[in-house]
Amino acid sequence: MKRAGNPPRVVIDTNLVLSALVFSQGRVTPLRLAWQNHHIQPLVSRATAAELLRVLAYPKFKLSADEQQELLADYLPYCKSVVIPNPPPATPACRDTFDVPFLQLAVAGKARALVTGDQDLLSLAKASSCPIVSAEQFMKTLLGK
Repeated sequence: MKRAGNPPRVVIDTNLVLSALVFSQGRVTPLRLAWQNHHIQPLVSRATAAELLRVLAYPKFKLSADEQQELLADYLPYCKSVVIPNPPPATPACRDTFDVPFLQLAVAGKARALVTGDQDLLSLAKASSCPIVSAEQFMKTLLGK
């Protein structure tokens, strides 16, 4: 992707961030490389950062506190923090309340895309003012992979 000015602002859902961080040679590795090389500007809000912290602590990942901190250090410094206004921006009705902060972040942060593997979010693509795309779609179109 050619860089002309600022990299595109994107919201990446927690599961994709986690996959990119934990599986260094996984299918979403290009996302990790894109934020590390400043080809994209991931956006976070207080709620989405809290969600990432919560998920990293799941027992099934067997990550020590130090390992969790190391993974966060490979993501959060590359992110731009966005304060969600009160009242929050209007978003399409969503079945999963845990997805709402990502929709709000995409709108409030003027994201170029919300990148997700979540079918509930992908089903809202036509109703959202911000494009909602799969990781594969994003990497193919915006990253030229």
